[in-house]
Amino acid sequence: MQADSHSNGGTQSGWIARIRNAPQNSTGNIVMVAVALSIVCSVLVSGTAVLLRPLQLDNEKQNRQRIILEVAGLLDNSGQDASGKEQSLEQLFSQIEAHVVELASGEYVDTLDPATFDAQAASRDPELAVEIPAARDIANIVQRAKYATVYMVRGESGLNTLILPVYGYGLWSTMYGFLAFEGDANTIKGLRFYQQAETPGLGGEVDNPRWRAQWQGKLAFGPDGEPKIEVIRGVVDDRAGAGDGTSAARYQVDGLAGSTLTGRGVTNLMHYWLGDEGFGPYLTRLKATGEVQ
Repeated sequence: MQADSHSNGGTQSGWIARIRNAPQNSTGNIVMVAVALSIVCSVLVSGTAVLLRPLQLDNEKQNRQRIILEVAGLLDNSGQDASGKEQSLEQLFSQIEAHVVELASGEYVDTLDPATFDAQAASRDPELAVEIPAARDIANIVQRAKYATVYMVRGESGLNTLILPVYGYGLWSTMYGFLAFEGDANTIKGLRFYQQAETPGLGGEVDNPRWRAQWQGKLAFGPDGEPKIEVIRGVVDDRAGAGDGTSAARYQVDGLAGSTLTGRGVTNLMHYWLGDEGFGPYLTRLKATGEVQ
């Protein structure tokens, strides 16, 4: 046993001696340095990612809260509220009432906390997600969570603003955003995407404030109650049917130049989430209970 130990120790010492005595620019030394650097860098990167993950999640949460406040008309780009006063994000968001909704029934779910429920994560959980039949998957999202978080702002006369999370595939990416309604749950108050990777200058113009401003005042549903809002090709003709109460322009938004597929994706995700597969049952329940007229 001692001989074996001595032999192993001698072998190890021999390897170490060879490495030490090898020329600095030898292949062995170069490989050893490269491996050592790779290990050190990997540890540093992994450690940094773990340490910064909570901060990253908090920043993402605050960004979504800021966008919800913006589409609800409670916050402008300068960080001021509707009255022009500067308030913290936490103070402003305290005005928002959040609920988790079961999409199939349109009923509120008390067992899930809207402050922590993550629909994106739930859409990947077999227990919390449902697959969407291809024939009905017009938003091209394959599967979705069974639940979603909705946001409300109430005033003295009742529901003032309703904010719904919406998402769907564009040309290159899944676009995640929030759609805000006036208290009638039909007149659009605002639309804002917080995550998308469409082509800058083309489909990426969904983030352009001028394009987003067109959504304000448009109607989401036609007289038959079906989703009718759409992004058209070209420019909306505001003169069409003007004055007769049936103007097609009331349901249309200008197309995105050079990005027809992104515009079509926005239309499809609107129709999906406002239809029976999405928030249709919930909106029906709100009308039945008299929360919206």
